[in-house]
Amino acid sequence: MSTESAAAEDESGVRPDAGPDEPLAEDRGPATEVAVADGEEVAEGAEGAATAEGAEAAGTEQKEAAQPSEAEAEIAAQRALRERIAERKAAKDGPVVAGTKLSGKAADLLAAVRAVESGEKPATTVFAEPERGPRRVVVPEPARRPEPVVPAQDAGPDAETVGAVRAVLVEGGAPDTLAAAAARTLGEGADDQLREDPWQLLRLPGVRPEQADGFARALLGAECAPDDERRGRAVTLWLLEQAAVAGHTALDLPVLVEALGKRGVPDPDAAVQSSVTEGDALLFQDALDDAPAPEPEPAEGEEDAEVERPVRVLVGLERTSLAEESLADGIARLINSGPKEGGPLGGESLGGGWKDAAAAVKGTAAELIRAVGARRLVLHTGGEAARAEPVAAASAAVRLGLRVCVVAHSADGRRRAAQQLGAESPEPAPETATATVAGLLTQTEGPGRDADGAIAVDLLVVLDAPQLDVDDAAMLVELLADGSGLLLSGDPGTLWSAGPGRVFADLLAAGICPRVSSRVPDFGPIGELVSGIGIGELNQVEAPGKEVVIVPVRDAAEAIHRTVQLVADSVPRAIGVPAEETQVITPGHGGAAGTRALNAALKERLNPGPGRFGGFDAGDRVVYVPTPGRVRPGRVLGADAEGLRLECDGEPVLVPKDQVERAVRHGWAVTGHQAVGLRWPAAVVVLPGDATQALSRPWVYSAFGRGERHLSIVHGADAALPRAVAEVPAKPRTTRLQSLVRAQVPGA
Repeated sequence: MSTESAAAEDESGVRPDAGPDEPLAEDRGPATEVAVADGEEVAEGAEGAATAEGAEAAGTEQKEAAQPSEAEAEIAAQRALRERIAERKAAKDGPVVAGTKLSGKAADLLAAVRAVESGEKPATTVFAEPERGPRRVVVPEPARRPEPVVPAQDAGPDAETVGAVRAVLVEGGAPDTLAAAAARTLGEGADDQLREDPWQLLRLPGVRPEQADGFARALLGAECAPDDERRGRAVTLWLLEQAAVAGHTALDLPVLVEALGKRGVPDPDAAVQSSVTEGDALLFQDALDDAPAPEPEPAEGEEDAEVERPVRVLVGLERTSLAEESLADGIARLINSGPKEGGPLGGESLGGGWKDAAAAVKGTAAELIRAVGARRLVLHTGGEAARAEPVAAASAAVRLGLRVCVVAHSADGRRRAAQQLGAESPEPAPETATATVAGLLTQTEGPGRDADGAIAVDLLVVLDAPQLDVDDAAMLVELLADGSGLLLSGDPGTLWSAGPGRVFADLLAAGICPRVSSRVPDFGPIGELVSGIGIGELNQVEAPGKEVVIVPVRDAAEAIHRTVQLVADSVPRAIGVPAEETQVITPGHGGAAGTRALNAALKERLNPGPGRFGGFDAGDRVVYVPTPGRVRPGRVLGADAEGLRLECDGEPVLVPKDQVERAVRHGWAVTGHQAVGLRWPAAVVVLPGDATQALSRPWVYSAFGRGERHLSIVHGADAALPRAVAEVPAKPRTTRLQSLVRAQVPGA
């Protein structure tokens, strides 16, 4: 790598603006990720994996968290899926017998549940654990709706309800700005609910247990006690929500019990029992397939005892757990379903058309085409250059007369897929042949639905598959008809999804379907650097055209100064990439050189102004976050009485005034998680010394791969960078998908 000289002229007017970072007060906040691991809560200084990447708040001040109008269609689709899942749950006839042996506390839990179900004891007297083995839920065909999804028009709570809630909040010493969010979250009679159970306040975004405790003491007085059942239940659900923010779909029971103890819950068992009894959480027992089976010692004169594998007891939020099970059911349905009547997909034998299509290409692209022609679920792995292979498979399917749609997670990814798809065909690809995941689910993009309400495709190709969380994946699979094909393609070295789950990694590990690993390398100095990082090596690369430049810095102030200089002067002059096409990436929002400080300095240099539109000016680069985990880069056009007007992906977007602070940030600098799935001609990655704990191999791999022509690394992390690449893998996530699909797919 070449090294740019540290000497540079001063940039007038650039302030580091690196004061202490304010505490967050929002759900899925951008600067804090709370994970429960090994019985401890781990507060990360960088952003959470499931962060909304949206608004922050100071101290205990909270802002209204209403959904933006653009996101309503996506929310409506998610609500429809959750309703179908709830119907399935209600249709279950009885408990599922575990069929496995437990010992110690787990055995007591199982015995207690059986006592409740038999009527011997009331549920409130025992700590109940549902009798669960691997869940095999029979999924009925969903109610199909051929018409487009109509965005839900939620007028929100009326003024009288909000006023009543505000009075209770003020009485308890909580910010009255929480009134609208509380009324919306708790629904009818929200004020009475808060009086009866003040810890319901924990259900609101950003509220922490100590804040809810203070609110409860103010309302209940002497009746407020740490062993209150209401407090235990609320803290249990709060911990599970924080685990979902960190990407988990469930927690090991001992981990949750220990975390509850650290939160001052005197009887964690009773707290979990209460949550399960109320139906907010579910308990599972999953066999430990990797654990050695115990060898029984039969008593004298007895036959050999039956050997049963050990199990682990897990606790999960109801909505997340059911979405993961729905996804497993859908995957099994696709794999086990027969070929579509009259369709070219299906069967283990490869048809002549697929053989000819595979023979027309070389390498792993041919392997992928053969796999897609023979099986209904195929996984494909590879780097940026390997994206051409799933597109080639899609083109082959189009030439065979199949209905095909290639989807990505961002408009940029969709645009690149459309370009590749057009290059594979003599005729331009129709607009309906590509879509974003959000657009496909809300029927605003893609081919639409058939007469039965399923997505009108024979083959669905999903790019950047590691970004799929369990909710989106479950909805996609739910909407695929029997006999359809699904090709999931992505780079397993990148950061995982913003939402809970690790769908792509779990399916790869399950071994239930063909996996085609690309042998196409990423070329050039950036590709060589990133490929080495993927295997844990931080190598020096030859960069004769200054494709990769290292800029060492001593502290955060120098990091900000050099970053501004690179974006505004050095990269445009030396590389020919203008400032508006150069993206700054840093580990977190907070800190002395986080996105807040960097964006303040970059705005002052590139688009100075008073921030007359709620802190923004016309021409500002921004990122718009309509829903958690979904990021749309854009630019401010202006503002009026209706709200802030943006241009995102070439489309006009109106953000209502009450949503601006929550959903819009300046976007010259973004976090690594916000940048996943996007690419720019040039990228400047800032590694400040106070953010070294946030570095990991997937983070470095993802951030360094965002630049197409040029990568500058503002390096203040010293030895933490090579150590992160060599020794810090992805943070583990507790999920159940791998075991669920193995239990439902024969021969897995």
